[in-house]
Amino acid sequence: MVQTMTPTAVSVVVLETEPVALKRELPGRTRAFVIAEVRPLVTGIVKERLFTEGALVAAGDPLYQLVDSTYRAAVASAKAAVVRAEATLELARLDANRAEELRESNVLSGQEHDRIMATYNQAAADLKVAEARLQSAALPLSYARIRSPIAGRVGKSNVTQGALVTKDQVEALTVVQQLDPVYVDVTQSASELLALRRLLEESDIRNADGIPVTILLSDGTEYAFQGELAFSDVSVDPMTGSVDFRIVVPNPDRLLLPGMYVRAVVSNAVLQEGLLVPQQGIMRNPQGEAFAMVVNGENTVERRMVEVSRAIGNRWLVDDGLAAGDRVIVEGLQKVAPGVQVDPILIDGS
Repeated sequence: MVQTMTPTAVSVVVLETEPVALKRELPGRTRAFVIAEVRPLVTGIVKERLFTEGALVAAGDPLYQLVDSTYRAAVASAKAAVVRAEATLELARLDANRAEELRESNVLSGQEHDRIMATYNQAAADLKVAEARLQSAALPLSYARIRSPIAGRVGKSNVTQGALVTKDQVEALTVVQQLDPVYVDVTQSASELLALRRLLEESDIRNADGIPVTILLSDGTEYAFQGELAFSDVSVDPMTGSVDFRIVVPNPDRLLLPGMYVRAVVSNAVLQEGLLVPQQGIMRNPQGEAFAMVVNGENTVERRMVEVSRAIGNRWLVDDGLAAGDRVIVEGLQKVAPGVQVDPILIDGS
């Protein structure tokens, strides 16, 4: 009597297409939105520091006061020169007016008239020169009070009262950083970027414009505010083969400080008809090629070579080799082989 083999019971999932957000978690570092290194524009001795280290300052707030007695004396001298030039011009104007009257009466010669008018014009020019010198003298005096060029948080002071600072010195006196918003700089490999662009060219792909970038802090918690992709570099780093991305993130509480390590979950696009397979349903041969065990219409096991591109949660995104409606074995794989009859039990594969 011939015994009939009982089909092996296996658990299968029926594949269905669904919209899949193509996300990528990338490591990054926070950067200040604007950085201003404060340096003196004139040489002098620091008379006083006018800010509290770590405080918020507005654009134009004074940070340092230099000893400015020399610059004040120069301004006073330039002001006196302006007053003298104004007086000289006034005398020349009066002479010019009298010269015009005398010329009309034919009392004054033309040569003398021309001399007086030239003196008047020279006095007017001398006044303009004196005013320009006053402006030049006033600039160093204004620079002696060093102000913040931007609004932001001021760092530590690198100089103390009594220190000598020089014009255009290399070392900054302090640094002011705008921390709301902040940048998050991340990188993505050029190969991933090319793969994404190929997907975007397909008919069932659309751009995920408006989808925000989620920021994960170093302890894994999700940051309260979401960022927005603001910039991607136009060239590939030849050393790393990566492309730089910059994300703008609101930071009203100043929780994100420059230099912090974070991770950015970037949603680049949405695959409208994505095919996801539980990870336990995908295996690899000794050559590293991915395959799945599929139950055909006769409840017979088939070995199907597949291509998977990325993990989405606990499932693989399938690029090729499987189609909607396929029944993929996810449990009982160790008991089956290609050509074996099985008893498929449908389970939820989500």
